[in-house]
Amino acid sequence: MHSREGVGELFVVATPIGNLKDITLRALEVLKNVDVIACEDTRQTLKLLNAYGIKGKRLISYYEHNERERAEEILRIIKEGKRVALVSDAGTPCISDPGYRVVALARKEGINVIPIPGPSALIAALSASGFPTDRFYFGGFLPRKEKELRETLERFLRKDHTVVFYESPHRIIRTLKAISELFPGRRVGIFREITKLNEEFLSGRVEEVLEEVETGKAKGEIVLLLPPVKEEKREVDLDEVLKELKAKGLRISEAVREARRLTGLPKREVYRRALELFGD
Repeated sequence: MHSREGVGELFVVATPIGNLKDITLRALEVLKNVDVIACEDTRQTLKLLNAYGIKGKRLISYYEHNERERAEEILRIIKEGKRVALVSDAGTPCISDPGYRVVALARKEGINVIPIPGPSALIAALSASGFPTDRFYFGGFLPRKEKELRETLERFLRKDHTVVFYESPHRIIRTLKAISELFPGRRVGIFREITKLNEEFLSGRVEEVLEEVETGKAKGEIVLLLPPVKEEKREVDLDEVLKELKAKGLRISEAVREARRLTGLPKREVYRRALELFGD
């Protein structure tokens, strides 16, 4: 696809998520040659430009709350024949970052939009997690409200593929506690400070990871990974667990509570299966 004659182009440029060396030669070339750089935060972008000796660039700030107005301005600049690079604070623009409106408007106007691929916290975390990556779901940032958070977790924590969310360091403990309450024993992984000095990957039962997080100090954006639940295997395990617990003389309510802890399955599902196996 080519832009109309006399019209510029829009480059969607991925930038480092931590280590400034994680930038492609092509991204540097584009940043050196464009007329304007539209950035989520000009201060962050200047650090990158200064590190690579890129001087004298016109910077325009755009972020979540002014993107609608800035999108129109950026489009006018491109229509004047200018080339514009779109960057976020870190990683790939539009992936849980501003930029969607700018790109959508440019596409609508027939302007050439050129991706300059590179770092993404989502892909970096997945690639080094050891969790299945043949299929995965990315849910962006988890909801801030407690009710919506729990509804989201209920909906996605029993998928047969890896599920990935972003979470704030200020809310990760709350989120891990919610997972522990809803799915006791559930395996999780969290990646934090990716590519930075204190990069850390924690993996294990949610209660174990929660204990690690509570004793440390979470910094930076966190990637939360939930490996797939093998439903068929878990159903077999659940039957075996319930029968063993019943054989020990536990009441159904006690067996259900212990089976939830051991399997990580929701209470409703465990209780239903217990009634099917043992009656009232």
